[in-house]
Amino acid sequence: AELVVALGCGGTDMSTEAAEDAIYGYAAGLDMTRRDLQIAAREKGEPWEIAKSFDHSAPISAISPRSQTGLLHAGDIRLSVNGVVRQTGNIRDMIWSAAEIIRHLSRMVTLAPGDLVFTGTPAGVGPVTHGDQIVVQIADLEILEISIA
Repeated sequence: AELVVALGCGGTDMSTEAAEDAIYGYAAGLDMTRRDLQIAAREKGEPWEIAKSFDHSAPISAISPRSQTGLLHAGDIRLSVNGVVRQTGNIRDMIWSAAEIIRHLSRMVTLAPGDLVFTGTPAGVGPVTHGDQIVVQIADLEILEISIA
């Protein structure tokens, strides 16, 4: 489970204040990993980005505009699989704020309106299998519910 930040404007080498101003809104998201592909690539010494970039690897909920949520500096993060909680955390416990993450990214790549920034996940990452029902709840954002097909 991850807080996802949607950008309303972009830029390069942004200040923290400019990065905060660039936030359009927020969503609940999943950053899925194909461990089979990751392990195979790692064993060959190859890049394993395909393990993170397969079809449907990063679903998100509907985006809640910042005009409705305000800036999110705190709020519960919760992921459950088949009704069993696997991840819990709070936005306030993130190592870097969303604006700090955006500032750092803008120093490496040009950010654009519409970009989505996944901010990291609490402890509790684990496998899912066919038929699992996953629910991600973050603060008062729209809930993300998916089934593993």
